[in-house]
Amino acid sequence: MSGVRVSEEVKLLFNKMKVVKNTDAEEDRIRLVILHIDGEIKVEKCYVQKDLEGKGDVFKFLQSLLLKDECRYILYDCHYETKESSKKEELVYIMWAPGTARIKSKMQYASSKTAIDCVVEGVKHKLQINDLSDIDRTEFAEKLGNPIKLEGYSI
Repeated sequence: MSGVRVSEEVKLLFNKMKVVKNTDAEEDRIRLVILHIDGEIKVEKCYVQKDLEGKGDVFKFLQSLLLKDECRYILYDCHYETKESSKKEELVYIMWAPGTARIKSKMQYASSKTAIDCVVEGVKHKLQINDLSDIDRTEFAEKLGNPIKLEGYSI
């Protein structure tokens, strides 16, 4: 373990994502959180539902946020539909460590993974992505158990 700790803000945001209350307005729900290491694991950017309005495909938007030379952790409130026509919402935790990132950065994110793993305990889908081809819609859908729709788009 690297000794990097997770900020309180990250813990609070994750708990808000995990426990959605019926009284919460849909447009204020946290859907996507980008985390980075800057002394500790901190929130770089947080997107609520209303921030994603007009962005089109949320999954493509997520892909566009992945910088080719920088590692990140991502919390993603993924909405999808199964073959049985049931709608599901599940949290997905992603460690983005592209092969083109600096070795020091990749090592720091890998060694700090234990700290963030403790915070996101209970998340069903934990993925490590090292290349954009690892996060194409079909591959991602397979990791979720092959839903027929992901964020409103057929797969």
